[in-house]
Amino acid sequence: MRFAKAEELLELAFAMQATTEGISLLDIEDMFDVTRRTAMRMRDAVARVFPQMEESIGDGRIKRWRIPVAVTSRHLSLLPDELASLDIAIKKCSDDGMQLHAKHLKGLATKVKSMQKNGNSRKVETDLEALIEAEGLATRPGPRPKIVLEHMNVLREAIKACRVVELQYRPKGKKTAELKRVCPYGFLYGHRHYLVGGGSEKGREDSFYLFSLSQIEGASISSEGFRRSKSFNLQSFAEQSFGVWMEKPQEIVWKFTPKAASAARDFVFHPSQTLEEKKDGSLIVRFKAGGLLEMAWHANMWGDQLEVIKPKELKAMLKGRRTKWEGLP
Repeated sequence: MRFAKAEELLELAFAMQATTEGISLLDIEDMFDVTRRTAMRMRDAVARVFPQMEESIGDGRIKRWRIPVAVTSRHLSLLPDELASLDIAIKKCSDDGMQLHAKHLKGLATKVKSMQKNGNSRKVETDLEALIEAEGLATRPGPRPKIVLEHMNVLREAIKACRVVELQYRPKGKKTAELKRVCPYGFLYGHRHYLVGGGSEKGREDSFYLFSLSQIEGASISSEGFRRSKSFNLQSFAEQSFGVWMEKPQEIVWKFTPKAASAARDFVFHPSQTLEEKKDGSLIVRFKAGGLLEMAWHANMWGDQLEVIKPKELKAMLKGRRTKWEGLP
């Protein structure tokens, strides 16, 4: 138990060094799931070991504490498990067509490894190779979106600078690209990856659209700036749909048979979902979203063990396509 507490105090010390604004008592409570009294004891314990700790008062008159950079550096060491997780994230980004993120993570991994002492570095590398082999990491076969890394760099710069971008965009079914002036807000990642863009024309600033990143054939930053809509929230925008298909949200009601109910409970189909357990063991799932085509793709996975109660359009899309459910792999 004492060793576990020591690890938590070191973790807190590293967190205090990693932040510029400092760590509050509430942050400590959330990080370690402890009471206010325990959070105060942990703060005091770190202060005794690191007297360089600085105190400041932030917004709302909330006290925060931080440790200057380099104070704890000599105590910092990497675990093979942590580096293995970082390697998994790099491969996952590469597999999913998120090359820019993979590039940044590779750079981060290189910098982090360079902080290690030679002796410890060799040991970590040996353990890391064993872990990666055990994880069975491999490049995922199958289709993936083709995205130009240069376009992603342009879009990210435009988002940070709040600049309108000019896209050479090829709409679905068209052979040639069209010029689109877009206020870039963010990205949505899924089976396909999208840029979320607002209208740049006067009177359409609060209209938002999805642009497939793989259909962008050119991107440049214009000299025109824009103000981000205060009412826009990327998470709320994404939750309007099932996946990334943007349609008018409607009430969805699915009924899983007792045979499939246990497996269905392990899924979060949508952030707004509610579950209703029936006496016969079946499970009713309700949520509100658009994107019926992607719902149909997912519903097919459950075969004859999922009944679509609402909406009738989705029920019609699945008619005659249900197969015998053999359970999830």
